[in-house]
Amino acid sequence: MSDHPILVIGASGKTGSRVVSRLEKLGKAVRYGSRRAPVPFDWEDSNTWAASLDGIEAAYVTYFPDLAFPGAVEKVEALCAMAKSSGLKRLVLLSGRGEHHAREGEKVVEASGLDYTLVRSSWFAQNFSEGYLRDPILAGVLPMPGGDILEPIIDIDDIAEVAVAALTEEGHARKFYEVTGPDLLGFADMAEILSNATGRPIRHIPITFEDFHANVAEAGEDFVADVFTAIARETLDGRNANVCNGVERALGRAPTSFAQFAHKTALNGAWSAAA
Repeated sequence: MSDHPILVIGASGKTGSRVVSRLEKLGKAVRYGSRRAPVPFDWEDSNTWAASLDGIEAAYVTYFPDLAFPGAVEKVEALCAMAKSSGLKRLVLLSGRGEHHAREGEKVVEASGLDYTLVRSSWFAQNFSEGYLRDPILAGVLPMPGGDILEPIIDIDDIAEVAVAALTEEGHARKFYEVTGPDLLGFADMAEILSNATGRPIRHIPITFEDFHANVAEAGEDFVADVFTAIARETLDGRNANVCNGVERALGRAPTSFAQFAHKTALNGAWSAAA
C-alpha cells in the first residue's frame, strides 16, 4: 500500500477518532481532517480543502452532523471534484440507513469517478454511552420516539474496522457495505440489556418527536437537534427493521451485538457518573 498519509475527515468525531486510532496502530500516517488540526479542514470553508487533500491518496469522509444537513450533499460533491483533481484514489464515505439525503450523498460519490467504498450505517450504539442518551441512561431512563419499532443498532467500533479495511486493503473498491448489528431490538429490549449490563434498572419511556428534539437540544445545539429529529422522523418508522451483512462481507466476521457492546462499555466505566 501507499506510504502517503490517509486523510480522516471528522477525525475528532465518534467514528473518525476510532478510524484514526486503528490506522495509527497499523503504523499508517494520518492527516487529521478537523478545524483544529495542524492542516485544518473545515466543511464551511472550501479554501481549507486543497491543503488537506495535498499528497493524499485515500480519505475517510464523514459530514457533521449528518448528510441530512442543508448543503451537505453539495459540499461532498465539491470535495469529490477537488479530490479527483488532486490525485485522490480511494474515498470511503459514511452514510445513514433509510435517509433520503444520505442516498443523495452516496450517488454523488458513485458518480465522482473515484474509487469509493460506501458504508451505510444503522443507528450507533455509542449514542447510548457517548451521545445525547448517556445522561438519561445514568438517570435510569431511555426516552426515545418511534414506539415499538425495531432497529439493528451497530457498535461503531465495527464501522471503524470496516472503514480501515476499505482504506488499507485491496478488494473494497466500488463496494457498498450496509452495516448493522446482528439483532433486531426495540427500545424496551435495549433498556433491558442496558439494565443487565449496568446493574441498574433502566426503563424505556416512549416520547414524542418534539420531546426528542428538546432532549437533543438540551444536550447539544439546536441545529444538531433539528437534523437528528428530522432523521428520527424519517427512519424510525420500521423501514430499517432488517439486518444486513455488511460487516460480514467486509471483515469476514459477525458484527458486535448490542449486548456485547453494553457489557464491554459498562466494564470500561462509560456509565459511571464520574466518567
